Amino acid sequence: MEVKDSDVETVAAPEEQGRHRSLSAVWNGILITATVIVVALSVNQLFNLGFFVGHIWLDNKYQYALFGLLVPLTFLIFPMTSRASRTKIPLYDIAASVVMFALLLFFFINAERILDSGWEMGAPQHVVIFGFILWALVLEATRRAGGTALFAIVFLISLYPLYADVMPGPIAGLSSSIADTTAYHTLSAESMLGIPMQALANLVIGFLIFGVALTQTGGGTFFINLAFALLGHVRGGPAKVAIFSSGLMGSMSGSVVSNVITTGVLTIPAMRKTGFRKSYAAGVEACASTGGVLMPPIMGSTAFIMAVFLDVPYITIAVAAIIPSVLYYLALFIQIDAFAARNEMPGIERDKLPGLKETLLQGWHFIAVFVLLIVMLIYLKQEVLAPFYATVLLLIINQLFPHSRWNGSDFIGFIIATGKLLAEIAAILVGVGLIVGALSITGMAGTLVNDLIFLAGGNTLVLLLMGAITSFIMGIGMTVTAAYIFLAIVLAPALVQGGLNPMSVHLFILYWGMVSFITPPVALGAFAAASIAGASPMRTGFEAMRLGSIIYFVPFFFVLDPAFILQGEFSRTAILFGSAVIGVILIASSLQGYLVGVGNLHRHPVFGWLIRGLMLIGGLCLATPGNSVLIPFSDLQLAITALLLAGSAALLAYLFEKSHHKQLTA
Repeated sequence: MEVKDSDVETVAAPEEQGRHRSLSAVWNGILITATVIVVALSVNQLFNLGFFVGHIWLDNKYQYALFGLLVPLTFLIFPMTSRASRTKIPLYDIAASVVMFALLLFFFINAERILDSGWEMGAPQHVVIFGFILWALVLEATRRAGGTALFAIVFLISLYPLYADVMPGPIAGLSSSIADTTAYHTLSAESMLGIPMQALANLVIGFLIFGVALTQTGGGTFFINLAFALLGHVRGGPAKVAIFSSGLMGSMSGSVVSNVITTGVLTIPAMRKTGFRKSYAAGVEACASTGGVLMPPIMGSTAFIMAVFLDVPYITIAVAAIIPSVLYYLALFIQIDAFAARNEMPGIERDKLPGLKETLLQGWHFIAVFVLLIVMLIYLKQEVLAPFYATVLLLIINQLFPHSRWNGSDFIGFIIATGKLLAEIAAILVGVGLIVGALSITGMAGTLVNDLIFLAGGNTLVLLLMGAITSFIMGIGMTVTAAYIFLAIVLAPALVQGGLNPMSVHLFILYWGMVSFITPPVALGAFAAASIAGASPMRTGFEAMRLGSIIYFVPFFFVLDPAFILQGEFSRTAILFGSAVIGVILIASSLQGYLVGVGNLHRHPVFGWLIRGLMLIGGLCLATPGNSVLIPFSDLQLAITALLLAGSAALLAYLFEKSHHKQLTA
């Protein structure tokens, strides 16, 4: 059952082949050169070294440099259509790449002049023409990197300043001419060079490089083997392995679908061998991979953008996400344990599993690197520099082991993988920046806040429900990052104005954007897992929806009381966390029909549903914080209600279970 490096590499290959071209040596050389320069510029800028140019560049000059080196690569990496050649780059793609690079070189050279002359508010005609061409090329780059749905939304909203004045009341705004809109999009610090690109340039880039290094050096292999060594032998072991390994991998990669593809090929067959049905095994993997993006210490790129929006250190976001992610994975773990117990599913024989000692000896350095990263994030407050130090340490230690030591081709492969990822993320973030710019120039971001509050009738709960539904719908058609940015501008201020904690509100939006990965009709994470398991996509989606159901409730918990995200007194946090843990166990047990210490909750064909319903409601009462803005009941009242409901349900279930065993032994 031990996983080898080759296993993980072959898993990633189909996805790479599906979306990326196989570049020739010449084009790979260009990709490698651009990537090396990007990393060098980032190190120079972020470490304040002053090499190459003798001084630190202005922010817009630095961002134009990254923009110009990365985004034009998308025309080389991603074919125009799914039917286009995966080996040959057509002339129109080469031309698009060269033109975009030339345009950004012009803006790079004139970066200081753009600021000094205020071109964003009135650029010369030739600059507007250059900007318009760049705008069109960015839209196409966004389509190739982020998909047609994201392109359509970015395209329509980026044009919004042209027709904002003719829109109906709530979504009307100030209109602008095509020249002014173009200048604002391409030259201001609010659009293409806005918050998304600023986050990439100053925060995200180091963690993306670290994530690639961790994967390329065998981090995925180590975490999967470690999970099997620790949990493979217990009941439902392979499913618990999926939770552990996918959670860690998702935290590193920040991508739900790639996480499913990387770990699912190993965990789903293992689950199937121990008796899990196809759709259930795929649902477990989808939920585990989805939660990984929400789990510290390294979350998805959206968390870094959130840090920029809230103007707080990234570690503040990571710390705030600890309790919600623990509750999510606890619910998954309890449900899997209950399912395995109810269906008497064994683990894998120990002799077929990797040994814990051998696994730790081969991969202890991954843990050491994580420790360094956490120390630098939490104690040294060096969140910008931490991933660079961690990457260097990882690569140095990796070269000390003969079994993992890289040769020249491995280093080249690492640089190419890094370049492809950076180009893809840059294209998406620059495109999403157009949304920010459109909402900014029209003034809609400010006026829509009051309109939303008016539509909700001033009721914060209604506004929250509107936010949850909107986040979910946006998460269907856009990347999580794009959906978050749009709602952070439009919806978050309205919720904050309604009296809610800003950190809670932004995490609420992020969580509900993630829900779309496991909820039909789209459920991309569940559908990716279903393709591996050979299961029905819709059935897998509904299994994932039930398994990950706690993700629908947790955002409301921490919005109701910020103590859930460590924004308050520690004593309050401890009380809420303790009651939430018990509540989540009751909720998870009710969903699977099995409670540890009691047994099967559904022995009686009629009363079984009543028992599970009472336990579900009791669990929700216990997990929900009292004395909040929207909950008029105290913690004690909710706890007593939970005790009465869940206690009576557990007693009934125990009596039915006892009666069942008597019948078997009679």
